[in-house]
Amino acid sequence: MTDIPENQEPTPEGGLAEHPLTALRLAKHESILAGDGYPYRFARSDYAADLQERYGSLEAGEETTDQATVAGRLMALRRMGKLVFAVLQDATGRIQLFVDKRTLGDDGFAQFDELDIGDWVGASGVMITTKKGEVSVRIDSFELLAKALRPLPEKWHGLQDVEMRSRRRYLDLMVNEDARKIALTRARIVSELRRQFEARGYIEVETPVLLSQATGALARPFQTHHNALEQDMYLRIATELFLKRLVVGGLERVFEIGRIFRNEGVDSTHNPEFTMLESYEAFADYNDIMVMVEEMIAAVAVAAVGSTEITYQGRTLDLSPPYRRARMVDLVADAVGEPVGFDRPLSEMRDLADRHGLEPDLAWGHGKIIDQLFEELVADEIWEPTYVLDHPKETSPLAREHRDDPNLTERYELFIAGAEYANAFSELNDPLDQRARFEQQALARAEGDDEAHPIDEDYILALEYGLPPTGGLGIGVDRLVMLLTDQHHIREVILFPTLRREV
Repeated sequence: MTDIPENQEPTPEGGLAEHPLTALRLAKHESILAGDGYPYRFARSDYAADLQERYGSLEAGEETTDQATVAGRLMALRRMGKLVFAVLQDATGRIQLFVDKRTLGDDGFAQFDELDIGDWVGASGVMITTKKGEVSVRIDSFELLAKALRPLPEKWHGLQDVEMRSRRRYLDLMVNEDARKIALTRARIVSELRRQFEARGYIEVETPVLLSQATGALARPFQTHHNALEQDMYLRIATELFLKRLVVGGLERVFEIGRIFRNEGVDSTHNPEFTMLESYEAFADYNDIMVMVEEMIAAVAVAAVGSTEITYQGRTLDLSPPYRRARMVDLVADAVGEPVGFDRPLSEMRDLADRHGLEPDLAWGHGKIIDQLFEELVADEIWEPTYVLDHPKETSPLAREHRDDPNLTERYELFIAGAEYANAFSELNDPLDQRARFEQQALARAEGDDEAHPIDEDYILALEYGLPPTGGLGIGVDRLVMLLTDQHHIREVILFPTLRREV
């Protein structure tokens, strides 16, 4: 049966019965329901990839007596008189079904001939290779497990429309092998991240998603309302402050892989709902966390793609440690060709920002200007893995003051190929200093900065019971998946990205 081209798909308004091809599928479905219906389960014993590996060395035309039972979706049907060649796809790959009228019988062959591309089928038979050397199951029985009432996207071109692929990821996964590979690689990456932390003695925890106050990052939250409690609530923008509360409580090494929500724009590296890994380790500082991160990313790369040497955007990248370390102020000074720092008059720093295309706000201090010059001039140009060290205190309200410079903090961001992949601190554990920084953020918030940090009184209370020296870390999981799968837009690595409502 010929598939309907994508642009001729029956509309919801028209209904399945109104289009000639879907009407025929619907009639078949109703006939099945009027009979015995569909089975509730199917006992599969074999998978496509395993069969391809086990029988891939057979000679062309060779037959065995080995029985196999497979199940999956029919992706292609080629009818040749008393033979049908069908391609069955399961979660591991594809295998050919060799359908011979002599083996299946007249009734069985006629029933198989009623199948359509997209149908879910279970089949049993012996393993053979065809005259062309194709590993196949010569079936002697089959069951229709579920009828596809709509045809798949046009088989020669797959699903090409980017927005349609994102909206209907189930279709994308059916017909685009790359989409399935990305989903499977993402699962391996998350699994290896979890394994790396557990091997280091961390415990995985879960912290609240719905909060009375959105804290832990400089970001705009999503707001909702809890009817029973009669109060506004916010989706979390970070897990940081709750995880550090756990360290205060004596859980010395904790991590969480969870969904984060930030009310921000959508672009190639940002989605309002994304996955973050955060971890906190008592008695460590940001130097310890640097070593851990580069070791973990290298291990994750090997688990995901088999090597620490990868290709991204057509260029090679080596993710093996150690990574380059460079201070933010030095990188900015190199970019502008003159010294920058806190000893220069603020008016000169604002003039420097003006000359490099920024429009500094009157509330910006030295630190904010240095941070923005870095974002404008440096960040996009970093290719090899680089720890950008020692961020200004002004832009790092939760990081501990640098032991050698009171204007800076012991904070780094890991940049690779022009994007940030990790953010880590020696954590601020002085409750008095933390309150003072929260109060500075509150002033900025009162002046209209809706991304500034509110004062979290309960977190300060927790700090007053004592937080030991602690190294903290956040890794953007989606961006790491982008890097290791050579994808250039975040929507390709999130199964269901945030999209504008269809009209």
